[in-house]
Amino acid sequence: MVSTDFRTGSPNWIDLGSPDLAESELFYGAVFGWTFESGGPAAGGYGFFRNGGRTVAAAGPLTEAAALPAWTVYFRTEDADGTAAAVTRAGGTVRVPPSDVPAEGRFAQFTDPTGGDFAVWQPGRTRGLEAVGETGAMCWAELHTSDAAEALRFYRALFGWRTRDSGVPGVDYTVLSTAEGEDPFKDSFGGVAGVHPRVNVGWLTHFAVADALLTTDQVRTSGGSVVVPPEQVPTVGRIAVLADPFGAQFAILEPEPRR
Repeated sequence: MVSTDFRTGSPNWIDLGSPDLAESELFYGAVFGWTFESGGPAAGGYGFFRNGGRTVAAAGPLTEAAALPAWTVYFRTEDADGTAAAVTRAGGTVRVPPSDVPAEGRFAQFTDPTGGDFAVWQPGRTRGLEAVGETGAMCWAELHTSDAAEALRFYRALFGWRTRDSGVPGVDYTVLSTAEGEDPFKDSFGGVAGVHPRVNVGWLTHFAVADALLTTDQVRTSGGSVVVPPEQVPTVGRIAVLADPFGAQFAILEPEPRR
């Protein structure tokens, strides 16, 4: 699971691009119990989702031409400019060049060679999210791609990620771990899967929930939709892929009890 022990290459921020922040606030508040705190006029509408007073995500208006509502995963880097150069060398695209958020950090946004959008966050005063890996917060990041080998080549060049097979019988799935850390199982934060006919290509943010069935019902009631209904994954838990009222996809995970 993702943790707040943010290492190079681990997810340390997520944000939502929304065409209607007020409606997004209502939806995610109903589904996860989040509250939204605006960053004020100087932030251009950007603000923060809180759960129990801690930042679990952020959201802002759509800023790129023809951009669709979506969640973006950010990975920790010590050098956003160096990562941007590495993206270009490895065949990716720089969508938003490295930019400062005064005193807080530096970010950039990219697209990998297989079409997956992602971003990096170079910490300043803000290290990253204040809560992850727990109910109501991000717990996993998963890349859906038509070319897993090419995607892994690209991201290894950027972050040096370690990989291993999931070990789930009949499932072609690669588990990702940071380059740092002694235990690749403990340091795993996400995975790479093939293309699903109903799931968008790119990074899919997973949020931990106590009850996937109840959360799925709440998504329907709140104006969202079910992309992939809850399914039990051996040794992992119950997972569903959902979408908010504007079509931004995300997943939920009800983890199996630890033994």
